[in-house]
Amino acid sequence: MKMSSHSWLAKLEASKFRRGRDDVAAVEKLLASLKNFQCKDAESLVQFHDTLMFLRAFPQSRKVVQLTDKLLAGISQQVAKLLDSGVDADLLDWEQFSGIAGTTLSDTLTYDVARWLVQRYGEHVAADWDLDEQGRQMGVSLPRLNPLLADDSLVEADTPFLAWMGSAAGSTEQILPWLLRSTEAMPMGPLEKTAWYDALRVRVRWKLGNSSASRTLARHNPPAMYFHREPLLQRSQVSLQNELESPPLPVQKLSRPEGEQVLDLVRAAVTVRYRELYGTTRGDPASVVEADVGRGVHIFLWGLPPERRLPLRGYYAGITIKNGVPINYIEGIGLIDWMEVGFNTFYAYRDGETAWIYSKVLHLLHQLAGIRCFSVYPYQLGNQNEEAIKSGAFWFYRKLGFQPGRPELLALTQREERRIRAQASYRTSPRVLRRLAAEHVFYEFGEGIRGRWNTFSVRNVGLAVQQRMAKEFSGDANRMRVATTAELGETLGVDTTKWSAAERSAFQNWACVLLLVPELKAWTRDQRQALVQIILAKASADESKYFRLLQQHDTLKRAIVRLGSSPPISSGK
Repeated sequence: MKMSSHSWLAKLEASKFRRGRDDVAAVEKLLASLKNFQCKDAESLVQFHDTLMFLRAFPQSRKVVQLTDKLLAGISQQVAKLLDSGVDADLLDWEQFSGIAGTTLSDTLTYDVARWLVQRYGEHVAADWDLDEQGRQMGVSLPRLNPLLADDSLVEADTPFLAWMGSAAGSTEQILPWLLRSTEAMPMGPLEKTAWYDALRVRVRWKLGNSSASRTLARHNPPAMYFHREPLLQRSQVSLQNELESPPLPVQKLSRPEGEQVLDLVRAAVTVRYRELYGTTRGDPASVVEADVGRGVHIFLWGLPPERRLPLRGYYAGITIKNGVPINYIEGIGLIDWMEVGFNTFYAYRDGETAWIYSKVLHLLHQLAGIRCFSVYPYQLGNQNEEAIKSGAFWFYRKLGFQPGRPELLALTQREERRIRAQASYRTSPRVLRRLAAEHVFYEFGEGIRGRWNTFSVRNVGLAVQQRMAKEFSGDANRMRVATTAELGETLGVDTTKWSAAERSAFQNWACVLLLVPELKAWTRDQRQALVQIILAKASADESKYFRLLQQHDTLKRAIVRLGSSPPISSGK
């Protein structure tokens, strides 16, 4: 009896979990039999594609790798047939499924991403214009690039903006690269250029075809493949404590060209999924490190160039490659020995050793930056994120050892755990999961005071600075920066005129914060000199030095934690 398409896909899905040595030949035979398989709708294509991608990342044998690669090479043709048939293919543009070879993406990209995309994939990229939506902003912005345009755009209702830009660019097809080149040439800083371009809300269309940027074909070939002939590691087999206390992971620094390749890979991986991270867009290729953590997993982490750094917190971004396939991205933002970690495994790979890989990421961040308190954003737990509620994301972190910082949420967690132990069939309701996702959860280890980061927020520090600016400088940021920088320079006995621009910016940012630390003038000479080294480290080649020096300055550490641990007094309505 001939099997239905649904039956074939069910068998393929089941093959993800066939990991015994006796199963290898059966999985290989199944994949070989699918060489002429045709997807009849978008749902079956997504399932077919994503199951193949999982098997490519977590293969049972080298032949499984070869067979999945061969089947994936034909995906763009399957997409073309589906689109030609007129079936509803909107599913292929959903965020969790987008980026398949043969599809077309359309999105309003930020300036840095649009510029990178045109430079890297220009012949496949074009702009989609909506003059009804964009015309008002074009009318006031484009006269900077188009001489005499104001004579038209400021007084006429039917200004042909594409004719103006096409004439300046040489053709309509060249408008987007011309616009990006012109923006780059403006005498502005990076943030001002970004704000100017982003205000135009240019929608960019990207035809993926068989590009290596598609999630179907994206690869970063490893030195060796790892084959899974035993069941995949489950969360219950992972001890975060043991991992964090284990010997250092092997880490190597990549050359700048190698770092550029990694950043190209991750920029494409997130862009085709309609996402963007600050650290993937603006990452520093000279800072990329690689850790081979075993089982075919390579973790890449990098920082930001000095001119793109956050004012106070240190920053790492990263990506995990499994047998050459990008499977998740990482973001770590922290201060002193605390870090908020974002860890997002791409949809197709969520059945694949996620907890074990996550433990390796935390180990590496601890190793590089000395982090001893990790926290997870409420969004990742399910706050305004129904996907995380449905998957029970809170319990993923709780079973690894994380706990809520708020006492009432910890008590609720413990009540739920008692119910689960008492009744095997019990499941936490979505309503309770939403309550548990209201605040951060924390994992602390090693020596030190526990719980001091539970109510901390850098936002509290920033708002306190704004209130002091309103009170003492009439809300004038420039006056505050000049005054506090001069005062801090005098207190520390330093002249910053010969410092780099990034070092002066770090000094200025810290001066605003230290305005709130009146006891600074009573610090010892050694404490003040150590503060100068911390500020300089903020603009050094590697922010891990910044983290380490902050951890050694107990007086500054206490002051910062105090400032960020309670919201500033409200100024009223």
